[in-house]
Amino acid sequence: MAIKVAKFLDVASGLQPKQFSVGSHASINSLDNIDPIYKPLLEGPVPACFGVQGNDGRINLTPMWFDYDGSTVLVNVATHRKKVEWIRKHPKLTILLVNPSNMYHWVSIKCTVKREVLEDDKKEGPRVTKQLDKIWTKYTKQPAPYGLRDP
Repeated sequence: MAIKVAKFLDVASGLQPKQFSVGSHASINSLDNIDPIYKPLLEGPVPACFGVQGNDGRINLTPMWFDYDGSTVLVNVATHRKKVEWIRKHPKLTILLVNPSNMYHWVSIKCTVKREVLEDDKKEGPRVTKQLDKIWTKYTKQPAPYGLRDP
């Protein structure tokens, strides 16, 4: 699956010609192959703002933890949260990661939820729990207890 990348010009250091235009477009097949300038946003504990369509048709923005594996964005949501209902109903998400130190350094990811895997799934549940522990450590800098459910 190709991932479309639009590269905007960096205006963090001041004005430049065509600053509000898209610099170029590219396609990549994995977030692993994204331009290295964006890697700190994907790999660091940057809050991700998830846009999900709510029941009233408006977009609900929620700061969440972000993780990925290749071309797969991993979304962890406790099943009792309202946004789970919204995601199931409208699986198209937009995710925005903004560098807390430089608002001109950001990446937006548009994706569609392919499937849901629960922690209590007999086959894939342990993988979900392992990923939850990984993302807990990424954002809290603390070792996560095995079997963490809702941070």
